[in-house]
Amino acid sequence: MDTLSYKTKSIRKEDVERDWYIVDATNLTLGRLSSKIAQVLRGKHKPSFTPHVDTGDYIIVINAEKVRLTGNKWNAKEYIRYSGYPGGQKSKTAKQILDSKPTAIIEKSVKGMLPKNRLGRAMYKKLFVYAGAEHPHEAQKPQEFNF
Repeated sequence: MDTLSYKTKSIRKEDVERDWYIVDATNLTLGRLSSKIAQVLRGKHKPSFTPHVDTGDYIIVINAEKVRLTGNKWNAKEYIRYSGYPGGQKSKTAKQILDSKPTAIIEKSVKGMLPKNRLGRAMYKKLFVYAGAEHPHEAQKPQEFNF
C-alpha cells in the first residue's frame, strides 16, 4: 500500500476558498453566537481546516443591538480597561456599552475567542458587525448562516 495516500493534506493559504455568511443577531444569546462566529472565522467548520492557515470565512452580523444577555448581565457584566497609569482603570456595564457602541459587545466577545497572535488578528478582520439591518456587502452575495 502507498502510505502517501493516507496522509492528511494541509491546505495552503493560496488554495483557501472563502464564503460570505450573514448572521442576524436578533434574540440570540451573546456567548453562543460568539462561539459559533469564532468557529467559522477560524475555519473549523470546514473539512479542510488547517491550524496554521487562516481557512475561515467572512461573517457579517446584523442587528447587533438586539443581541440577548441572560439574567442580570446587562447591569452586572462589566467591561474593564486600563490605561497603564495609576488610577487609569475604567469600567462600563454592558448596557452602557450597548448605548454608546452597540457593535462593541459582539466584537469584543468574538475577539476573545480567537487566537492571540497574528493569525487571530487576520481572522478578526473578516468579521463585520452592524447595529442595524443594513450592510454594504450585498455585492459579495452572503448566504444565511443557520445555527
